[in-house]
Amino acid sequence: MKGKTFMQELQDKTIKELVYMRREAKQELYSYKMKNAIKGLKETHKIGDTKIKIARINTVLTLKNKAQNGSNMK
Repeated sequence: MKGKTFMQELQDKTIKELVYMRREAKQELYSYKMKNAIKGLKETHKIGDTKIKIARINTVLTLKNKAQNGSNMK
C-alpha cells in the first residue's frame, strides 16, 4: 500500500483537529456555493466532493465520540 487513504488519515487525528477540519470544509463549501450562485464556479463537482468530505469527517467524529463517551449515545 503506497499511502494512507483519507479515512485512515482522519482516524489518526484528534477530535479537536477533526472539528477544525470540519469548520474549514464548511467554509469552503459555503464559498463554492456562493461562487456557483453568481456563475463564477467552473468546477461544480467541488461542491459534491466537499459535502462528501464533511460527511466523512462527521462519521469519524461520531465514532470517536462514541468510543470516548461510551456507546450509550443516542
